[in-house]
Amino acid sequence: MTKFLFASTALFFMIAASAHADETVFTAKLAGQAIIPANTMVPAPADAPEFLKHSGKFTTPDRKRTEALGTVPGKDGARVTDLKLPFDGQPIQGFSGIKTMADGTFWTLSDNGFGSKATSSDAMLFLHQIKFDWEGGKAEVVKNLFLSDPNRIAPFPIVLEGSDKRYLTGADFDIESVQPVTDGFWLGDEFGPYLLKVDTEGRLTDVIPTTLDGKPVMSPDNPVISTPANPAAKMAAFNLKRSGGFEGLAMSKDGSKLYGLLEGAIYQDDGKMETVDGHTAIRVLEFDVASKKWTGRSWLYPFADKGASIGDFNMLDETTALVIERDNGAGTKDKACADPKQPKPDCFEAPAELKRVYKIEFNDANVGKAVRKIGYIDLLNIQDPDNRKKAGAKPGVYDMPFVTIENVDRVDATHIVIGNDNNLPFSAGRAVDKADDNEFSLLEVGEFLNAK
Repeated sequence: MTKFLFASTALFFMIAASAHADETVFTAKLAGQAIIPANTMVPAPADAPEFLKHSGKFTTPDRKRTEALGTVPGKDGARVTDLKLPFDGQPIQGFSGIKTMADGTFWTLSDNGFGSKATSSDAMLFLHQIKFDWEGGKAEVVKNLFLSDPNRIAPFPIVLEGSDKRYLTGADFDIESVQPVTDGFWLGDEFGPYLLKVDTEGRLTDVIPTTLDGKPVMSPDNPVISTPANPAAKMAAFNLKRSGGFEGLAMSKDGSKLYGLLEGAIYQDDGKMETVDGHTAIRVLEFDVASKKWTGRSWLYPFADKGASIGDFNMLDETTALVIERDNGAGTKDKACADPKQPKPDCFEAPAELKRVYKIEFNDANVGKAVRKIGYIDLLNIQDPDNRKKAGAKPGVYDMPFVTIENVDRVDATHIVIGNDNNLPFSAGRAVDKADDNEFSLLEVGEFLNAK
């Protein structure tokens, strides 16, 4: 792996106390950047059904089929972006999880497609091996690995049930996180939520339901949940909001454990979400790789004030990890709508306020309790004195005003990689009327990584 050695100076690594006594703000410096343009497509595999040659055919508000390419505008709320659906091919977009590899490449993945189960039946699920040229500002997709279920592992009918190759789509699973291993990849899914395993060819080998304290953890998109035939009958029970499943999936350094981090809080029997000291809290669930079973151990991750979701999760060592935490805002305050209750096409309804990468600690001593938040870097205020950014307009600063930032991992002793999920073509946080590109950045954060 290429090493980037930069002189650390007091100017760029001054530490300031945050509003919470147990949290410290660390300064980050932009060391390089690579951008994959939003409108980046690849053909479906030659053996894929004709149905998958075009994607985004079910993205109108009423979900009616639309075959004519480029006729459905992408929208971020009231704002219309510059890209239209359906697409000719499969978009390389929605990057939602990343892992640094020893050969200098990175594995990442596209999530379920176009934002929901109902809209994504023609969006193929696939992983990407990527090589970044930080100095040149470019990214090379070395390999695309399309997922399939030829051995009928999925315990429910998939969209392409009757096809030969049985490619998986965004209506089957919503993959959001990735951990490469010798014989394939572990993936975190939001629909079940499930832990998934695929082999090195992308073929599904395991679909593992989630449990906590012996009870199922289920979202409303779990395929076993169905609407009652009788309107007076009680709905099937589920305890997560839609899109509340596994957004983060980390692996212990010895490879023996996986740690699934839910995006949403679990609802308890009294109908209330889990909390810690008045803050909504989500679960880190421990999984034993050898037995392929949940261990029953878990920890609580409390959100900061204004925090609403996590974006990615990777271990640094046996007890510390990186977590992206964010609000639901997008865009910058200088272009905020005068009245957020009346969104308009030329302004940001809810500008970004909280976009962070936290360093956390959890261990045997605090099982069942809250993780310790050691400190964070502010993704809206990354120092850029050398003008390395390829996007953004703030002098001396690189910011990430995106609604979803879903890729983080350590690159070496002093650097991390960070990247957004552009929700193509729906997210427009960099400009009010342009679909976001995929921005991957190398950040120098040595003191943050070494923080205790």
